[in-house]
Amino acid sequence: MITAETTTAQVRSALRRALPKNERPGLVLRAMDRLERASVLDAVAGPLRRGVQALPLSRAARDALHGKWLGHPVHPVMVQVPVGAWLSSAVLDLVPGAKVPSRVLIAVGLAGAGPAALTGWVDWADTHKEQLRVGLVHAVLNQAGVVFYAGSLGARLIGREKTGRLLALAGLTAIGAGGAIGGHLAFRQASGANHTESFPHLVSPGWHSLGELATVPLGRPERRMIEDLAVLVVRDADDTLSVIADHCSHLGGPLSEGTISDGCVTCPWHGSVFRLSDGWNVEGPATAPQPAFDVRVTDGEVEVRLRRGTPRRSRLALARNR
Repeated sequence: MITAETTTAQVRSALRRALPKNERPGLVLRAMDRLERASVLDAVAGPLRRGVQALPLSRAARDALHGKWLGHPVHPVMVQVPVGAWLSSAVLDLVPGAKVPSRVLIAVGLAGAGPAALTGWVDWADTHKEQLRVGLVHAVLNQAGVVFYAGSLGARLIGREKTGRLLALAGLTAIGAGGAIGGHLAFRQASGANHTESFPHLVSPGWHSLGELATVPLGRPERRMIEDLAVLVVRDADDTLSVIADHCSHLGGPLSEGTISDGCVTCPWHGSVFRLSDGWNVEGPATAPQPAFDVRVTDGEVEVRLRRGTPRRSRLALARNR
């Protein structure tokens, strides 16, 4: 005979197995680790990625979908519409006489799911293979949720209210699981995060030496170190120096291995473009600028200091203090 005590004990045992402990990660984290290493997903992720990258979208449109105008990915903002609407609908399903409002909320969620998915796919196409795998499962679960909710709305409209509620419950379950995996993608795998956010906190105040000016090559990217932090140094023909953080804010790509053109550097990994004079992200997928440095030359030695504040458009001239 199954008692309440037995059920409680079973639930506690399942939670102990699923959740991490000090000595091991637990079933959930082990499952996510296997998902990150599931190379079998590459056969689907690869063609899908190329398809998303081939969409007839201008650079400006892609930057807008990435959230460059917002300063961080716009996808999490767009997701609030369908998730909020569908969660509210689930609450209304428990309220007598709220059939029509619940249907309206399901329809609102379905209308908002398309734009949310588009922003997510555009972000997803510019990630590493492990993130592509996790993101693919995240997207599949979300699409399953959309299908369930579309079926739920259809069933409700023809009077099959019970079926509609069951389909909505299935949809909410799929969306919830997809959201949890999306959280892993964003917070554990740092997709969409600013990968240079910690940089200003690690560089000590004041001026730092980058070596002799004569050792900096002309017209090509050079990687130098400041207190174990990598920076990109570019020297123009007129001895104007530009120094910004070397690791791309998008996913940490090495800008010192990128290409220099028209006063900008292009990341070799996903094509983000940053202005050398102030680190501004001219083109995405990066949504955050690069930390930039003030530069001076003292007795032939290059010295730099982390620049604070919002990047400006004007190019700072090299200060010579000899």
